[in-house]
Amino acid sequence: MFDFDATLPFMALQFLLLAAVLNAIFYKPLTKVLDDRDNYIRTNTLEARESLAKAERLATEYEQQLADARRQSQATVEAAQLEAKKITAEKIAEAQKEAQSQREQASVEIEQQKQQAFSTLEQQVDALSRQILEKLLGPTPVR
Repeated sequence: MFDFDATLPFMALQFLLLAAVLNAIFYKPLTKVLDDRDNYIRTNTLEARESLAKAERLATEYEQQLADARRQSQATVEAAQLEAKKITAEKIAEAQKEAQSQREQASVEIEQQKQQAFSTLEQQVDALSRQILEKLLGPTPVR
């Protein structure tokens, strides 16, 4: 069935020579391309992971800064509201003092006018009383 003559070593040599040629021409460049592609994918994956981690860190930082800015703005708004309430309370107290002062001044003026009106009225009553007495009794001698 099998003949082991001189063709067998020649076929084995031919096979080894073909394997060496294919290895040099085809397999080495193919494995180099595959290795390069694998390295490229690996480095891109690592860079992508690093970029993602950096982006997440930046996002966390920005969120923290945003939260700090919100707290600061809230504190500023609250301080402004307190200041506005304080100013409003001062203005109201000042207006109430001024109104009280004006009421007191008006009360004093009214009291003065009332006293003046009473004195004028007394003088008029005295004068009318003398006139009525003079008309009823006649002129009275001056003492």
